[in-house]
Amino acid sequence: MTTNAIEHFTARLTFETDVSDVHAALTAGVADLVVVDSRGPQAWAQGHIPGAVHLPAADIAARAGEAIPSGAAVVTYCWGPGCNGATRAALEFAKIGYRVREMLGGYEYWVREGFEFETSAGRDRRPADELTAPRHAVSCDC
Repeated sequence: MTTNAIEHFTARLTFETDVSDVHAALTAGVADLVVVDSRGPQAWAQGHIPGAVHLPAADIAARAGEAIPSGAAVVTYCWGPGCNGATRAALEFAKIGYRVREMLGGYEYWVREGFEFETSAGRDRRPADELTAPRHAVSCDC
């Protein structure tokens, strides 16, 4: 039983990440990281992670080669935990050979944790929601 649990959680950490870890990687300037917003154009316009590539899940098979360097470490995101669009996008990237992880929490938790987001009007941020992130710390230290 323990072996199954170890395999399960190792696999999850291999293929999933969270908004705090993605923010830390972007802040550190991890060279081969490409964050992909898999939502449609209206959702993208409403707000997205600065520097993210907009590539809706339905377009990944046809456009990934021109939009994402081969060998990139791809992180996909969609709206939030109630949406599996990032999972579908990650699957599409995996099918064509990319290293890929899904960002748990999606755009919703990115904004709720107080990280900067971007719209056509520019960049903005909201105060951290104390139900998703500590108000006076950089991370939850978990």
